[in-house]
Parts: sequence; C-alpha cells; structure tokens
Amino acid sequence: MEARDVIVAPLITEKSMSATVHHQYAFEVNPRATKTQIRNAIREIFKVDVLKVNTVNVGGKIKNFARRGRRTTGKQSDWKKAIVTLKPGQKIELGGLNYFEQ
Repeated sequence: MEARDVIVAPLITEKSMSATVHHQYAFEVNPRATKTQIRNAIREIFKVDVLKVNTVNVGGKIKNFARRGRRTTGKQSDWKKAIVTLKPGQKIELGGLNYFEQ
C-alpha cells in the first residue's frame, strides 16, 4: 500500500488542535492500514520522526431521513482514526499552512 493510500485526510477538529500542544496529530487512515504502515507513511509524507501510533476504529452513525414522504434509515461508513505522536520539537504543516498549531 502506497503512503498516500494509507493516509486519507488530516482531522481538523477542536480536540485535535488542542492535542498539538503534546505533539499529537490525528488522521483518518485506510481501515486496513496497520500501525507500522501508518508510521512509515507519516515519516515519508511529512519527513518527521514518529514516537507512537494509536488507532481506533470508529463506527458509522445511523441516520434517519425522509425521502418522498417515506422515512428511511441509513448508516454512514465505518472509518479508522490514527493519533500520531511526534518527537518533541517537530510539527506537521499542510500546504504551507500549519492547521495544527493554534
């Protein structure tokens, strides 16, 4: 699996922004990716040293909605989140902008 296939997108949320103080960054990753593949992909894409990788499988939400007068339910897809801890003094910048820094 290529590095760009492993990392789907960065998670830009209030909680992930506050974790950057502790050098932790959150990413949505491929559900089949292992911690070693995630570590190598972050190292290759962002040129930083990774201390630790934590992963969690996030279940999709069940949504109710109406279509043409009928109420139906649907389920969002399950996805995988990775929280990556970097060595102190290193940071990740995306597209010249540091979204992760407050």
